[in-house]
Amino acid sequence: MQIIVSGLIFGCVYALVALGLVLIYKTTEVVNFAHGEMAMFSTFISYVLLTSYGLSYVPAFLLSLLFAAFFGLAVYFVFMKRVQNAPHLNQVVLTLGLFMVVNGVAGLIWGYQQKSYPTAIEGKPFQIGSVFISANEILIIILTVILMLVFFLIFRFTKIGLAMRAASQDTMASELMGIKVTTVFMGTWIFGCVLGGVAGIMTAPLTFLSPNMMSEVLILAFAGAVLGGFVSLPGAIFGGLLVGVFENLISYYISPEMKIVFVFLLIILVLYVRPQGLFGGRKLMKKV
Repeated sequence: MQIIVSGLIFGCVYALVALGLVLIYKTTEVVNFAHGEMAMFSTFISYVLLTSYGLSYVPAFLLSLLFAAFFGLAVYFVFMKRVQNAPHLNQVVLTLGLFMVVNGVAGLIWGYQQKSYPTAIEGKPFQIGSVFISANEILIIILTVILMLVFFLIFRFTKIGLAMRAASQDTMASELMGIKVTTVFMGTWIFGCVLGGVAGIMTAPLTFLSPNMMSEVLILAFAGAVLGGFVSLPGAIFGGLLVGVFENLISYYISPEMKIVFVFLLIILVLYVRPQGLFGGRKLMKKV
């Protein structure tokens, strides 16, 4: 039970990253390989606010998410908008270039030595039944659930959510119906980067803060998104949680070094049986 709960905590982080990936891909059809590095950079901003400027956790958290929103906005307007109608390979290469640039800039500014990141809630772990869990880990679960509910409500019951769903199905028809697709894409990048920023800040206390901290997280979140069906928001959440639990079981019973290998073996098996992923398919795409 301890292994499963610990896996779910990491799965929450993977789910948030996967949700941001799928959100951007579902609306703009761009796989943002720089998603993890952008999240890492926002996490470093929060670290600077906490350590250099002496801000408390909540203001630093909110300001870093504001930075993440503007970062996503800048990336869209400066880079992605210019290749919006370019071949997908060009877009992928651009996001890979952004991955290397952001990682390099972070390394030049803060160095590659690992740093300890403060937790939101200090204190010793407490016991619930046979499971030990800290207050900070409970916060991660609560925050993830709240964000998932907020985004579900936005996509189901707001005009911007309707516009995003329409743009994801047919960009040309959306423009003809009066939807400003550029504004929709801009909002998608903002939401996606904010989700990434939250995931980065939640990851840093569990591991260490460094320019490479999100590399493995991005791989596993990408695996979770593929497992769930790369066009399904609920699939991204479920896939992220499933990958978190599965990798923890592999780490404990087999070897930590083999967890990524077994995660991708699981994906191969699932996609062999269901190529569109667990939640993929036309009907689910229309519903989500």
